[in-house]
This record gives sequence, structure tokens and C-alpha cells, in this order.
Amino acid sequence: MSPAWPRLRVLRALRALLVVLLAPWRLWAIKDTQDCTWQVALNKFDAIGENHTSDRFFYQEPLDTVDEVFSLLVDAPIDPDKTYLGFPYYLKINYSCKREFSEALVRKGHLTGLKPMVLVSFQSPVNFYHWKIEQLQIQMEAAPFRSKELCNAEEVCVMSWYTPMPIKNGSVVMRVDVSSNGLGPFIPNKRCPFPSPGQWGRLWEGLPNPQVPKEDRRSPKGGNRAGGWLCARAGVGTLTGACPTPTASFRVNINGFLERQQDNTLRFTVGNELFNLIPRYFVNVPSRPLWYTVDQAPVLILGGIPEEKSILLTDTNFKDFFLVELSIDNCWVGSFCPQASFTATIYDAIATESTLFIRQNQLVYYFTGTYITLHESNHGSEKWVHVLDNECVKKLCPVHFHSNGSEYIMALTAGKHEGYVYLGTITDGRVSFELLPRQRSVCDAIKVVNCSITWAVFVAGHYNLLLLVETEDASTRKYFQVVSYDLVRDYLVILYTVPEFIPDGRRGRQRGLQSWVGAKRGPGDHISLLHPLFLCLPAQGLEFLNILGTESYTNISMVPKGMSYNPYNNWLFIWGNFLLMSYNNQNFIYLADFPKELSIKYLVNSFHGEVAIVTETEEIWYLLEGSYRVNQLFPSKGWEVYISLQVMHQSSLYAPNETMVTLFYEDSKLYQLVYLIDNQQGRLVKRLVPVEQLLMYQQLSNGYHLKPQGGHLTLSFTEFCPFMVLRLRDLPNPQTYTRQERYRAQPPRVLEPSGFHNEISLAVYQGLVYYLLWLHSVYDKPYADPVHDPTWRWWKDRRQDQDYYFYLASNWRSAGKVHIDMTSYEKIYDLKAEYELPERIFLDKGTSYSFSIFLTAQGHLFKSEIRHGVSVQPQSRAKLAVVLGDPGCIKVVMKKEVLINRYLVTLSDKRSCFDQGISGHHLRKTSMLVKVVGSAWHCFQNTLQGPRMQGNLMIPVLIGCPPGKRLAFDITYTLEYSRLQNKHYFDCAQVDREMPCFFFRDIFYPFFLIQDLVTGDSGSFQGSYVLKVVGGGPTMDTIKEYSEEEIYRFNSPLDKTRSLIWTTKNTTTKDSAFHIMSHNSLGIEWLCLENSPCYDTIPHSIFAPEFYFKVLVSNRGVDKSTYCDYQLTFLLHIHGLPLSAKRAFFILMVSASLFVGLVILYLIFCLLLPCMMKACNVLHWKISNIMASESYTYSTHSNTRVFIRTSGTKSGGGSRGSSRVIPKAVQENKDVPKKP
Repeated sequence: MSPAWPRLRVLRALRALLVVLLAPWRLWAIKDTQDCTWQVALNKFDAIGENHTSDRFFYQEPLDTVDEVFSLLVDAPIDPDKTYLGFPYYLKINYSCKREFSEALVRKGHLTGLKPMVLVSFQSPVNFYHWKIEQLQIQMEAAPFRSKELCNAEEVCVMSWYTPMPIKNGSVVMRVDVSSNGLGPFIPNKRCPFPSPGQWGRLWEGLPNPQVPKEDRRSPKGGNRAGGWLCARAGVGTLTGACPTPTASFRVNINGFLERQQDNTLRFTVGNELFNLIPRYFVNVPSRPLWYTVDQAPVLILGGIPEEKSILLTDTNFKDFFLVELSIDNCWVGSFCPQASFTATIYDAIATESTLFIRQNQLVYYFTGTYITLHESNHGSEKWVHVLDNECVKKLCPVHFHSNGSEYIMALTAGKHEGYVYLGTITDGRVSFELLPRQRSVCDAIKVVNCSITWAVFVAGHYNLLLLVETEDASTRKYFQVVSYDLVRDYLVILYTVPEFIPDGRRGRQRGLQSWVGAKRGPGDHISLLHPLFLCLPAQGLEFLNILGTESYTNISMVPKGMSYNPYNNWLFIWGNFLLMSYNNQNFIYLADFPKELSIKYLVNSFHGEVAIVTETEEIWYLLEGSYRVNQLFPSKGWEVYISLQVMHQSSLYAPNETMVTLFYEDSKLYQLVYLIDNQQGRLVKRLVPVEQLLMYQQLSNGYHLKPQGGHLTLSFTEFCPFMVLRLRDLPNPQTYTRQERYRAQPPRVLEPSGFHNEISLAVYQGLVYYLLWLHSVYDKPYADPVHDPTWRWWKDRRQDQDYYFYLASNWRSAGKVHIDMTSYEKIYDLKAEYELPERIFLDKGTSYSFSIFLTAQGHLFKSEIRHGVSVQPQSRAKLAVVLGDPGCIKVVMKKEVLINRYLVTLSDKRSCFDQGISGHHLRKTSMLVKVVGSAWHCFQNTLQGPRMQGNLMIPVLIGCPPGKRLAFDITYTLEYSRLQNKHYFDCAQVDREMPCFFFRDIFYPFFLIQDLVTGDSGSFQGSYVLKVVGGGPTMDTIKEYSEEEIYRFNSPLDKTRSLIWTTKNTTTKDSAFHIMSHNSLGIEWLCLENSPCYDTIPHSIFAPEFYFKVLVSNRGVDKSTYCDYQLTFLLHIHGLPLSAKRAFFILMVSASLFVGLVILYLIFCLLLPCMMKACNVLHWKISNIMASESYTYSTHSNTRVFIRTSGTKSGGGSRGSSRVIPKAVQENKDVPKKP
């Protein structure tokens, strides 16, 4: 036997032994996961290190206090000339587990290496004209910090972790994900909201020696009011306000409806806070819908409190809440509004990004919050504003999605404007209303005498208004119609007439099959082979009836009450005592499973394929995309069993007496807001609706049977799910499709043995995170940097000194005892895909998204075939089907590998449903649903967080130009190529590195880059574009914008006025108005003709004239390779401009005159120079003689007198010395004539 075989058996045995040994550890990890909870609080800087404190998120302006700390860092890789700011808040992070002390757990986690990782995701703004659309995230590592309270221990008693809480302009909704770094205790990822004030004490329920802070003692009886921690818990929550599942998403929202008073307390600007939750506010009060702009509203409001002008207000999606009495007047225009009585109840309440709307009686009010991060100035209201004066508003209708940079709301009027709709537009907090239709009422347009609009739906992406109209004919017979109004064309058309009676679904189900086979999704749509029909073939038969007008009807009248529309899958629901559904607004399907004895009060749409239905009797029904079956969740036998189990576990989320207040979706999870009465105490709680558990119970209760086996009966369950395991593989890197930009920041290293941070290091951390996001916000320069990264300029001058800074830190000599690692602040471009579909994807023109699905089928679901006497490989009966929201816009190709039961799914754009748009603007919503046939309601996956429905993979798709793409001027390659082609390069005399110059007489070869801010890709723009000079001036200060007429004259080859600035030999547009250029263009030749603005530029120095051109580059209308409308405006500095002929001749003449004059002067000077020299010499000789004569006369008289006095006493030598002088003097005296 080969010696390799024993070795192989030993390896297999060791592997099996390893699995056995690790199994208890895995079981312990699962058990530990179910009991542990993250806790997150919000603190200002002065509250760092204090226990049991929490602040509200309403400060929005940056702080300049951290700049003083940075001035101390003299030997650090930062620029001392920069100003560093900070955010007003920090995140305080802890965790706790059941039956263990939280303080000891945190210390244990720190000592074993645990560091919480915080991921903050910023929601994109509504107004994309004001703010840049982007999907931005920042990942931070939390820094450990000791509590400031008295501690008798040597090192630490109480500690927490802290990270800065960043704020981004244009974003008021943020999401915080807290996870472990993989060391220390095993804690799953959690998404946490901000703390509900006063929840600190409740988090300690079930723990030894709970300590309740003082501020919780004054909270209202509801128990959800004051500030403290909030948590995310694994498993079903057992604490009031606890997160029932770690996969739930919670928002961190800025509350712009708070203000600080002089006594340093907070108050609401919309009204007065009430602290007593009276039972009559909620007990036996009907539930009401929660209306808001999806993913954009930071504050949610809920009315419906009987006979009170009060609302429930929350900024944490009802993790906590406030009861606020609104400060509005109680006027009632009963003189012209048909209403029987007056009431103070707030009937309709809608929340948008910065504005709240309410309806009381028939009056509409709005209040705009103070959001500086949105409006850059204070647009907040001082009081509630009454709008639509002299109008009787019978209903407000929400618009769930923003579009075109605005949010919308609709008001249905009664009285004099019956048959009209007011469409409200909210842009940057400013509200305006328009009366629609513009020309005539709906009643006149559909040619009826009396009509009333029951409901309105605004499809903002198509500028289309869908109206549910109740009409009355001449015989006083009432019927309902769906009317479409096109806002662009001002055109109104009837789409559908609702049947008068409810169809008899029992007789029509089988006919529905044949009718639906040939049905189309809409006018011009092709029949999809992968149609929803294949998704509705379980053993129970069909659950729908296609309405064709030939069906049998009951004698029960249809009473429509409202409509609901999902722009992702084009579902339109008409609901009342029935449920109709349509994919194209014209062909409707009757869902026969919903009982006609019930009446729907409102629908709750997740916009991810699930719909919850609430009836007038507070029953809850559930509908899943891909199936036309409607299931009852409450009341049901499964609900009773589930409640009994929760009561046995002593859950605080359930009580014998409860009233549902509202039902809503949050991150595709269905939640209830319920008022509980337990032990004569009332409280409001938010809890998860256990949809999967209830559906599993229904399946198990209906899918079992008893069969005899060995003399006794055996319980056997029928397996309805067509597969065992569904796995996703081969998923591409997510950032290309999700457009998520992510930064990474770590706290600075503190030079302390224990590793704890202090106020200085946390302030430095705050300033570095702020500066990192500031660099991101200003990274939009038209000139591309040599390195495509926003952080490159931060460290480019100090990276060569990195070893020096590390040396200082290693020897504990860093200033401030803080070391800043330059590699800890960077942008991440290489995120890896997880084994699940992304939350949404973006598709550009012709792009594709591919992934693989592996199905492990049940054994009894395989079938074998015999072909020509030969047995064929067994094949699984599990089949995949696909539903597309817009088959005319996207397509799917599925390839199946039978041997391994693998499906390759490729979703592609069809290049037909979008023109061109700016990055992130006007994206078209659609979706793709991949479903295992027959899996609806039958397939579930057990996870640590409970069962999860399987078999439905729905992914929203946004078609258009994805966010994060831009066009940049490639100055580096332009200079290199220009130098190569022109054989030289002349820069300006005064060199500007940020804006190099180009010589006028050289051919200009511009090159551009397509920079992907998400993935870091930066490549040459290969498409076509149009280049225009749209402004210019001889200096930076004198640049002016050109008019449309001037732009045409200065750039068009058709110009006949001799105004062209430049020209090229490339092709032109279809109308020949402008040149079309590309990366292969022949270059630009500068002309500056006589009527152009750069003609005859006056030089301001001895150097040649210069000119600054403002250039616009756009590919709109000429580039068919992308949906992106790239628009780049940049300045181009040109020097060496020629002068005009007149000015050149004038300068020549002046120069020549000066030259000739100088020559003549030179010649004259040369000719007269000898005479002048002689004259000068003579003059000089005469002057010298005169001066010498005067000097001699004076000296002679003085010497003669001295000689006479001394001649008799001189020696012989002296006589000889003067004998040579005296004779000469005597001789000269002889020549002088004597006086007469």
C-alpha cells in the first residue's frame, strides 16, 4: 500500500476531530451572540467621560475649539497654517450581556483587544441642484476612554469607547452600524439608533443591581421619553425599546424642530411637550398610517389623537418619541367648508426632509425646521403657517419619493374647487402649491356633471398624476374611474373604470389563467417569457382573476377608498373592500384571497416587494411580490401561539391589553407601534411583526398528516419548499454598482501604556475626521490631480518624513503625546462583495450586473428522463423565474448548468429608457425579482436572528448616470502631448502650477479624464464632446459670462461675423452649429478674429497679452456611449496673443520713431563730441587757471611778509633755499605796472 494513504486517513481523522472540538465553541458563540447588546449614546465634548448622559442631535454648526489643540502639535504631519474644526458630538459606545455586569464586560472586552468599528452612512439630499448626490460612508475605530468619575482601582473602573459623530452638508439622516473588530467577545454587527432619553434604566433590567439615573425618574408613564442609551439586540427583544433583531436598520437623525432656551433646556419649536400619556389618547382609537418621504425624513409625526391638537413626534423612528401639543390656532372656516362639527384632532400628518404638514378639520398647516446643513441659512419657521386660504381641504395625500430635486404633497379640495387637486412642491424648505388640472376641472374633462376625487397618486418621475375619481351619471348611479393627468402636456385621459360589483373569484380563477397568458405589461411592452404567471403555480391553484369584463360578479358593490403605487415594480393598487392590482395602470387583477366582507383602511408598502394591509377592524394581511396570495397575519392562530410564547418569556413588548397605533416598514422589516396596558400602566412600544414566524406556523399547521408506522401513528410534515439551500456566488465588487464611497479613519495613537485616550487625543481625532470629510467635499477641481485621490494633497509634502514621525512616536517624543499615522486616513476602493445582493444597484448605458445562484434541491424533487432507451441525468424540479419592473428598459439572461444546478443571472440595460443626465440626477426606478418557482410562503432560513424568508431576491435598479462620476481636464497629459507635438512648450513668465499657460500660436490638444470617485478609476475620456468658450477676460477679475448669442458667434463654424475664437478640422454636429471633438481630435487653433473678445488685447506689461478663457465641455447629444451628461467648466490661460494691425502699426510707428530719434541723437552726439571735448577742455583749462591764479596771489602776499621778517636771521642753507624763489617773485613783480 502506498504510504500516502495512511497519511490521508490521518489527516481526515484530525479534521473530524477538529470539527468535534470546535462544535462546543460554535455553540457557545451562538449562545453568546443571542444575549449581547451594543449600546450607543450621543455626547457633546464637555460630557465626555460622564456616565448616564445623553444629548439630542440638533446642533449642526462645526466647532473651532479643536484648532487650539492642533496648535500644540509642532512636530506632526499636519499643516500648521490650516484651520481645523470639529463636530459638536461624539458617539459613546458600550455593550452588555444578560446576567453579567456591563462595567466588567467592557473592561474585559478592552483587555482582550475588542475595539468597536463604527460605520456612518450619510443619506443623499433631496435637492441635487444644491448638493452633490453621493452615497458616502466613513468607517471609524472607536477609542477607549476612562470615566471621569471617582475610581478606587489602579487603572480603570468604568470606561467606554468614543468616535466623532460626523455631519455632512446636505444630509440630515444618517445610519450607524456598530461591529466588532474580531477580537475579544464575539458580538454580531448591529445597526443602532440614537438613545431614547430615559432608557438607561430599562437597559439594566435583568442585570444585577440595576441603577436608574435621576433623569429617568421624571419620564412619562409611557416610559419612552428622556435621554440615555439605545441598543441593538440579537434575537427577539425583551426590553422596551430594545432592537428586536441585529439586522434592523436605525437612523441617526438631526432634529431641526428643537431649540435651546436661555436656561439651557431644550424645547420644541412646533409646540409644547406633554409628559402624560393618557390612555384615552390610544385605547380603542383606530390606527392610522405613518406618512413620510421614504429615507429622507429625519423627523416623523403621527396624528389621530382624538379631540387633541397633539401629535407623536420622533427622530429615531419611534425608538423613542415625544407627545407634543401643537401651537396652532383653532380657527375653522365653517362658513364655506361643509363639515358638521369642529374637532381639534389632527387627521393627516406628513413629514418631509425639513417640513411637517398637518390637516386639522379642513385647514392645512406646515412648519419648516431649522436645518443649516440643508439650507445654509436659517429657513426655519417661527410658527405654523396656514396655507391654501379659503380652501376646504378634505384630505392630504402623501408622495413617498422625492424627484427632480423636490418633495411633493397633494391636497384634495371640496366645495368650490371640487374636482381639482393642489400639488404642493417643497424645495429647500420653501412650499408652493399649484392647482391642477390647469385648464379645467376633472369633472369637465371626463364630461360628467358631478365628480369627487377620492385619492391621488403623483408619479414624479413621469410627471404624471393618477386620480381615483367618483362620478355620478344621469341616473344617479355612482361608479369610480382611474384618471391620468400629464403635467407636461396638460392632458387628461381615463385609464380604467372600476367594476361596480366585486367579481366572483370562485368561478373565475381558472379562466384567469388563460386570460393572463396573453396579457401585456402595457402599451408597446413585449410579452416577457419570464412572466409573473410562472410565479403563481403552487399546488393550491391560482389566487387571482384577470378583469376582462366577462367575469361573474357578486351583488356586493365595490367601494374604492384609495390607491398605492410602487415606482420600482410599477404596482398600482386600488383598495377598499377589495384589492385590485395592475402592472401597467390599465389591466387589473383581482386578488381573490382577500375577503370581500372586510374593508381596507390603509396599505403599507416596503417598496421592496412586500405589502402590509390594515383593515377597518385592525386586521393585518400580507402580500408578497411574485405571489398573488394574500395571507392573514393578525388575528390568526399563529399570532395567538406567538403571543403566548412571548408572555411565557416575560417579554415587555407584549401585554394582554394592547392597541395598535400604526404599522410601518423600516429597512424592509415590518414594525408596529403599540400601546400596551400592563398592571394598570400604559406605555407605547415599537416591536417587530414576526411575519416569518407566523407564516411558518401556517405552513406547519396545514402541511402535516398522520400515517401508521409499526402499529402507531407517525407525525409527518409535507415539505413544500422546492429547495434546501440557496446560495449566491460570483458577486462582483459592490462599489461599482452600489456607488458607495467609503473612507477609513483611525484614532491617533496615544503615548500611554494603558492605551486610554484623553480629551486632547479625542479632539485631534475629531479634527482629523472633519478635515478628511472636508477634503472629500472640495475634491471637485476641474484640473485633475496627478494622483486621483482626495487625500493625496493632505500628505503629499510630508510622506517623505514619515519615518521621522514614527521615530518620535517610538521614543515617546511626539508633541502632545499623540502620534498621527498618515496611513490611517484614506479612501477605500476595494470593498469585497458579501454573499447577498446589494441594497440597490445603478446601471449606466449598456452595463450589466451578473451573479450566480446555486440551488440544492430536495431529494424527492429530482426527476429522471429516459430518452431513446437511455436514462438521462436526473434534473431538479426547482426552477428560477424573473420578474422585471420595466421589461422595455432592462433584460435578464439566465444560463443554467444542470450538473451543479447553477444559474448564471445577468441583468443588463437595454439602452432605451434614459436620455442623458447629470451624475445622480433624474434616475429611473425599476427592479428585478429573481424567484424560485413555488417558493413563496414556503421557504425559510433559520438564522441567529430568527427565520428569514427565502426564494425571493428583489433588487431595486436605478437607470441613468450613476453618482460619483465626473469629467476632469487632464492637464498632465495635455502638457506632455502638446510639448511632443509642438516640439516646445512656453509657459507664462509668472508660472502658476495650478493653472499652466498655453502659447497662442501652438496647436492646443486638450485631453480629459473620466474619474470614478467611488472605485478610484481614472481613464481617458474616449467619447465625443462639444467644446465651447462661454466666458473670458484679460485678467481673472475681468472674466465675464457670454450670452447664448455670443457663445454661438464665438464658437460656431457657421459664424459669418468674423467672431471666432478658435477653430478645428473635426466634424460638426448635425446642424453644423458646433464642432464635435474626441480624444483623437486634430487639435485647436486659436484665431481671436477681429470681432472676438480676445482680439486686440491690450498688454499690461512688457510681456505679450494674455487671456483667460472660460471653457465648457459637454458630451450631451453627441456621445452615445453613456447616460452621463458630463459637463466641465474650467479656465484656460493663453499667453502670447497677437495684436491687431492698427495697434501693431501704431506700436511699430511709436517704436520706430523712438528708435530713429535715439539714432539721430546718437549721431549728433558722435559728430559734436570732438568739439564738445575741445570746448570742455578749454573751459576746464581756463577754470583751472583762474583757480590757480587766485590761489597764487593769496599765497604770494603771505610768503613775502614772512620772508622779510625772517631774512636777517636765516642761516646760510636757508638763504640758499630761498634764493631760487625770490628772484622769480621779484621778476614777476617787475612785470606788474606800478600804480600811478
